[in-house]
Order: sequence, then C-alpha cells, then structure tokens
Amino acid sequence: MSEKLSNAQIAWRAAQDIEDGAYVNLGIGFPEMVAKFQPPGREAVFHTENGVLGFGQAPAPGTEDWDLINAGKKAITLKPGAAFFHHADSFAMVRGGHLDVAILGAYQVAQNGDLANWSTGPKGVPAVGGAMDLVHGAKRVAVITDHVTKDGKPKLLESCTLPLTGVGCVTRIYTSLAVIDVADGHFVLREKLPSISLKDLQALTGATLHLDGPVADLIVPEI
Repeated sequence: MSEKLSNAQIAWRAAQDIEDGAYVNLGIGFPEMVAKFQPPGREAVFHTENGVLGFGQAPAPGTEDWDLINAGKKAITLKPGAAFFHHADSFAMVRGGHLDVAILGAYQVAQNGDLANWSTGPKGVPAVGGAMDLVHGAKRVAVITDHVTKDGKPKLLESCTLPLTGVGCVTRIYTSLAVIDVADGHFVLREKLPSISLKDLQALTGATLHLDGPVADLIVPEI
C-alpha cells in the first residue's frame, strides 16, 4: 500500500457521521481521537464507562486533575452540565439502550458484523471488559481500524478467528482505505481512497466487497 489514511484521518471521517446531540461512547485508545473532530455546529455528549457523561477535551499538560479520568485512565475535563454516577449506573445506561453510538477498535470484523477486539494472546487486551455490553447496548456500533494487520493480513474477514466481543453488532467500518457497511450478512463498499483500485482493495480484504451503487471517493483533510 503506497497510501493510506493516518489514525487521525480515520477518526476524523468517523466523527463526520455522529449526529448533533448524540450520546457517544468511544473505545479506549485510538477511538478516543474521534472526540477531537466534531464537525462545526454539532456537539456530541460523550460517555465513559467509569461514570461520567459530558466530558470535554483533554486538559493541557500539567493541568490535569487525576480525579477526573476516562475508562482508559486518561485525564479529561468537564463540560457544563456534566454528570457523575456509579459504575453500575453507567452500565445501566449502556445496557438500557441509552447510547446512540459506540465507536471501537478491532482486531477482526466478520462480514456478518461479528467483532473481535480483544485477544487471549500475551500482547492482547487482557479481558473483553465493557465492550461486550457496549456493542449490544448502543443503537449504532462503528469500528475504526487499519485495513490490514501490521504484517499485511486482512482484518475484514468472512468469519473471525479470535474470541468474539459481540455477534452481528457492527454496522459500519472506517478503515485506512475505505468506508464499508455491514448489510444483509456481507460487506458493502461505500467509499474508498481514489488512489487504490477496487481490485487491489479486494485483495487486501478477506471477504467479498459488494457494491449496491456508486462508490464515493474517500476524501479527508490533512491532519
């Protein structure tokens, strides 16, 4: 691959699809970047599993209040109207279907929407954690990820080989090369980088990419 999107550019693209006023949970690590790129005129309300609703930008270095952290133990700030609550209440929000969007990272996504984003291997996330609740509690689940692994193997597959986080839960995938929906048990290509051909993109994908109309160019700003 001669060209691909950076993590920041993938996060930017995912942020463009978050509706104004949506209640959103962002996965630990890479997905947290999505909060930086809210489109002008829109404001999401961000939720963290450890019990905060309505947190804001990360504080400037040296100004952190370490009593205010997200689920990834990173310092946060609060927006006007922010709320604190018990961990159990936080998961009641998730399980009760009160989140509009969850955006997570992935090791693998299957063409039917199965998600694997944890691993039992020595370098993997040590447990599935709250993600198993998020993927079935949020009204919409999206994934942001590189299109392939570090050694060039497909992450988008006919079926996952790693332990599942959730079954049939993913509806849209934002990768370093394309935007792909999960519909009727298969991948539907919506956007791709203009620099990559459909043939080359398919070669990097472990399941068939279906078309149900024109494929738009995936255009993002320099970040």
